Amino acid sequence: MSQRSAFIEDASLYFERLGLSRTAGRIMGWLLVNGPDGDAPQFCETLRVAKSSVSVALRRLEQAGLVEKFRVAGMRRDRYRLTDDVFGRAFRAQMTAMDDFVELADRGLSVVGDDPAQRQRLENMRNMYDFMSRRFPQLLDEWEANRR
Repeated sequence: MSQRSAFIEDASLYFERLGLSRTAGRIMGWLLVNGPDGDAPQFCETLRVAKSSVSVALRRLEQAGLVEKFRVAGMRRDRYRLTDDVFGRAFRAQMTAMDDFVELADRGLSVVGDDPAQRQRLENMRNMYDFMSRRFPQLLDEWEANRR
């Protein structure tokens, strides 16, 4: 296996842990090292993935704002590329998960009552995710300002 292929497979596992399908992760990995863009038949062939899997993965990546579809004048096939600042967008999309963890911890606190050990674990969870949800938007704003 080439280093490029190994990277694509590693990327697929990484993005799968973040909630994408393995095929979507492989497409992301492919675009990162082979880009700037590609089309569905190209992904099917080079990644050895079924057309239906690629189609579903591309649609989900597009809906998530991670890739964008475009067409070159005179060409009949749609092409796909990573969106501008794909990782800042992906990070912002994950921000809602932090709010969900705060809410989950609050629900847990209402369940455990006054037990100090159980409360401490849930309070630590709530406080950490609350802190992150307040600080990360500022960091992303700084990142976007720094990029310009």
